Amino acid sequence: QVQLVESGGGWVQAGGSLRLACAAAGRTFSSYAMGWFRQAPGKEREFVAAISRSGGSTYYADSVKGRFTISRDNAKGTVYLQMNNLKPEDTAVYYCASRLAISESSYFREESTYRYWGQGTQVTVSS
Repeated sequence: QVQLVESGGGWVQAGGSLRLACAAAGRTFSSYAMGWFRQAPGKEREFVAAISRSGGSTYYADSVKGRFTISRDNAKGTVYLQMNNLKPEDTAVYYCASRLAISESSYFREESTYRYWGQGTQVTVSS
């Protein structure tokens, strides 16, 4: 069992920045690939970013590429999402997710492949 707890959400004006963190507990963090997803009101949850076990491979949704950066600290058991130049359309509940990964370099974009999920943290961007 893996427990994930997100933090760092809040309210920010357009153009501002936030840094989300997701702390994992329960199993060896470095065995898990991690992802960030988000769900805006009235919309389905969507992929945001993913990172491999080692942190050496990352992948981003086109909508956030160049503005968001995913990273991880395996010693601290934490994955981060640095969000810059935020836009009102980034407003959503952000979730982190994890899944076991055999390869150190694999990342995963599909929501259905993730086994463990956090409770989410709200990000609100005002115009």
